[in-house]
Amino acid sequence: MHDRVDDPFFFESRGVLLITRSVPLISYKLGLYGVADVVEFHQCQSNGITLQGRSGRWLPYPVEYKRGKPKRDDRDQVQLCAQAMCLEEMLGVAVPEGALFYGKTKRRQVVELDQQLRRRVVELSKMMHELFEQGITPKPVKTKACDSCSLVDICLPKTADRKSVKSYLDNTAFQMGGE
Repeated sequence: MHDRVDDPFFFESRGVLLITRSVPLISYKLGLYGVADVVEFHQCQSNGITLQGRSGRWLPYPVEYKRGKPKRDDRDQVQLCAQAMCLEEMLGVAVPEGALFYGKTKRRQVVELDQQLRRRVVELSKMMHELFEQGITPKPVKTKACDSCSLVDICLPKTADRKSVKSYLDNTAFQMGGE
């Protein structure tokens, strides 16, 4: 599903809509950086930015692609809002909403990026930085969703129930045909 959105050289223009993919993002205020799957630029009358080689004003609109379906918690909305807050800092323009596209439902879910969601992004980014500064890595929580997660090889949720790294490595080496 990410084949098209992961191509930073794929650019589309549909009249009053410009579509960019794999857009690098950064917020120095939040201490976050990443890559947005898609940032659409919608032509608007005011409150937008100017784009080189384009007339008029344009409002950024982040779109995050997810393989599955909407989650029970707010993790997808938080990610989308963090992307919007990065865009706001980078471009100097308010981004009031964005969208989540879910592969299972093949539907877009519009997300209003309200103050409550923005406070949640700030709170979580602060918490992340505090944990980093203290050298604390939270244990992963193994769920059914781990099996289809693209970060499973980095997160290693199977290690959460191990008492030590040694026992994990001993067990893993044994499973891989080690001694």
